[in-house]
Amino acid sequence: MQSRFAVWLTIVLFVGCATVPISGRKQVNLYSESTMIQMSLTAYDEFLDDANVVANYNDNAEMVKNVGAKISAAVEKYMRDINQSKRIEGFQWEFKLVQDETVNAWCMPGGKVVFYTGILPICEDETGVAVVMGHEIAHAVARHGNERMSQGVLVNGGGAALDVLTSEKPGLARNILLQSYGIGSALGTLAYSRTHESEADKLGMVFMAIAGYDPREAAEFWKRMSEVGGEAPPELLSTHPSNETRIEDINAFLPEALEYYEE
Repeated sequence: MQSRFAVWLTIVLFVGCATVPISGRKQVNLYSESTMIQMSLTAYDEFLDDANVVANYNDNAEMVKNVGAKISAAVEKYMRDINQSKRIEGFQWEFKLVQDETVNAWCMPGGKVVFYTGILPICEDETGVAVVMGHEIAHAVARHGNERMSQGVLVNGGGAALDVLTSEKPGLARNILLQSYGIGSALGTLAYSRTHESEADKLGMVFMAIAGYDPREAAEFWKRMSEVGGEAPPELLSTHPSNETRIEDINAFLPEALEYYEE
């Protein structure tokens, strides 16, 4: 059994190696994106069944939808320009606003984006929403959840392959998926690493700039985010509270992001 798993792991490590756009970081995702999208769509539909979704005619819901449309169009354009459209193949973009005071937003494989009303006061305006939208979509484009899911399955599944874990322990597989995207019983608890967060910041700034939003607002948003909640950080930052390093990294990357922005 162990030898079969070792062979499987060697194969997926070889086949699953890819390069993240913009950052150039090498990554290993053990699972196909089509599998991740299929699982995510099921989890997304289940989430919406219990969520208090804000009607589309609401001004804030309309703003989230419009910003999402602009950012997703920018992502598609950028991927075409660098000949990596396959990276978002199968994405069917959708943008929902949910009535929930949790300070959070997320994007799953396939382009399903959810904002919570609790984050809108920190966004302040459309550009602030674009900062969050770009950041969350960047997580999906960079396939960070796939990386986290891969790690989670290996750790929690005792080395079982995803298809085996899904058939034998579907509840565990679903929980790992939700945790990998910041969804679940503790809504908003992101499991992304510092590397992933920094990468999403950078990709998000480029995406929002291409969409026509000023990337200089990114640092201002994260400054506001770091001031929320006193000693207890917002759930969006629960595993890695915003700090000076993050702001410094954003400002250091700003000249490159501004190259994509036309005032």
